[in-house]
Amino acid sequence: MKRIIITLICINCLSSISYAQEKLNIDINKSTIKWIGEYTFYFGGHDGYINFKEGYFIKTGDVISGGEFIIDMNSITNTDIKKVKANEGLVNHLKDPDFFNVKKYPLAKLTITKVKYSDKTHARLEANLTIKGITKPMNFRVEFNYNKKEMKTRFKIDRRRWNVNYQSKFKDSAISDAIGFEISIKL
Repeated sequence: MKRIIITLICINCLSSISYAQEKLNIDINKSTIKWIGEYTFYFGGHDGYINFKEGYFIKTGDVISGGEFIIDMNSITNTDIKKVKANEGLVNHLKDPDFFNVKKYPLAKLTITKVKYSDKTHARLEANLTIKGITKPMNFRVEFNYNKKEMKTRFKIDRRRWNVNYQSKFKDSAISDAIGFEISIKL
């Protein structure tokens, strides 16, 4: 009986060690979120960056198993318009209620709910994305580089799912419902 109890205790200790979780804070100064908005009926559009406010990965054993990232919507910038007034005009418009309404919703959030690995460095993430107080599930592919302590991904969202409903008055300059993101997260 004594051996059985000791064996059960050892198994319990070993299983808790193999599933130990670690919180890995991201380096918000080295991590980037690039956004890309395109026109619907011709080539072109706008792009820029949004900053992380904070974030972390959850590491279980040797792999990433979760995480949460807070995005500062007030930090949105534009990089393709060189004229200062035009650039400021677009950025202010993106902060307005018909786009991201950053006065009311200054933060967005992405929470990883599941990670499905296809090999050691490639996975499909399932996540909840919150924009404008609306949370919707999504999934996308990622690549982990454990030597560089980095995760990279590219994906698009349908902005209408998060009530980002700006409608252009002119059909030939209508913006696409898709917003693209290129993300590099570093520890």
